[in-house]
Amino acid sequence: MIAIVIVLAVAVVALAVALAYRSRPPAALRAAPGARRILLPFTGNSLDGTVLAAAIRIARAEGAVLVPAYLLIVPLQYPEDSPLTREVGVAMPLLEAVEHAALRAGVPVDARIEKGRTPTHALARLWKVEQFDRVVAAAPVENHDGFSPKELTWILTHAPSETLILRPAPEASNGRPAAGAYDARVEIGR
Repeated sequence: MIAIVIVLAVAVVALAVALAYRSRPPAALRAAPGARRILLPFTGNSLDGTVLAAAIRIARAEGAVLVPAYLLIVPLQYPEDSPLTREVGVAMPLLEAVEHAALRAGVPVDARIEKGRTPTHALARLWKVEQFDRVVAAAPVENHDGFSPKELTWILTHAPSETLILRPAPEASNGRPAAGAYDARVEIGR
């Protein structure tokens, strides 16, 4: 009887260790020296999951570092160097979710928050201090944040590198995402 209890206790401990190992966050990956850098800028409360998945696939195929950049908009009534803790509180969980998704796919990540008066101002500031090999930007779709047509035109005109604009599939008429599209807010919340 004691032997059965000991065997069961060992099995329970082994199962607990296995579950703890699986639920830990993925370890950070080191990028190869001179690796390409793919910028994934976004703003607002969400990032479309289709755009995120595409950026991760591109980075994995090229052996590149994914650089998700949350563009924090500073209202004109505040100085540009204001802390904006509420907005940073929105940005951090989104950046962490992007980082976890990329690391699970085996893609190294180098996340950023860049401030500006507008999304394009924040991008211009980021491009002045860092170099990127490609920019992957999201076009707006019904319930997802994305860059406006005017901002996308600016990005295409001023980007210092190859630029890819992705427009996720719009939602179907029944209110559900179209095939292959999903709400990043749901995915990021996991």
